[in-house]
Amino acid sequence: MSDELISKKEVLDLTGISYGQLYRWKRKSLIPEDWFVRKSTFTGQETFFPKEKILERVDKIQKMKDSLSLDELADLFSLNASNLKLTKESLIAKGIASEPVMNIFLETQGELNEFNYHEILQLYILSILLESGDIHIEEGKMLLQLLSDHQSILQQPKAVICFIRKLGMSSCLISVNGEQVLLEKGTKVAATLSLEHCAEELKSKLV
Repeated sequence: MSDELISKKEVLDLTGISYGQLYRWKRKSLIPEDWFVRKSTFTGQETFFPKEKILERVDKIQKMKDSLSLDELADLFSLNASNLKLTKESLIAKGIASEPVMNIFLETQGELNEFNYHEILQLYILSILLESGDIHIEEGKMLLQLLSDHQSILQQPKAVICFIRKLGMSSCLISVNGEQVLLEKGTKVAATLSLEHCAEELKSKLV
């Protein structure tokens, strides 16, 4: 997504929501705290937002608030989404993963009747990397093992997944909170994927 910023006034004008609605949604965690960016301007301190993210989120809330409560929406937009359960058929229909990728996932993780949010996120991460051609099937299985061993990482929005290769050997790493990863000479970065960006893309497919 673009890093272009938009002012709070522009958000209110473009979407037709009120100041009160915006901050109520913030208190309910429908809009993440870190999207509220305070910057100095010639008139003093003003609040800005990442433009694409905030406009997309407000549009979704407006479309869904009549059929879901704010607490239910907060669950959906949360990285935890603890109550979410979807079938294999539903996930394929929503474009979360193709049937071949789904089969690779189930071969590794075991047969599932329903998928919770963390399983769906793992599946989507696998799908992105395999479908792009950035990794191959065995590396995909390596990724699923890493995510299974460190499940709490799926609640770390600043985490970045990284695949590296050297002399034909692959490794999968996870960097947390923007920590720098230094690589030895001759090591190639085959793929990187932001968990936050991936989670946002996934939610846009789920809602």
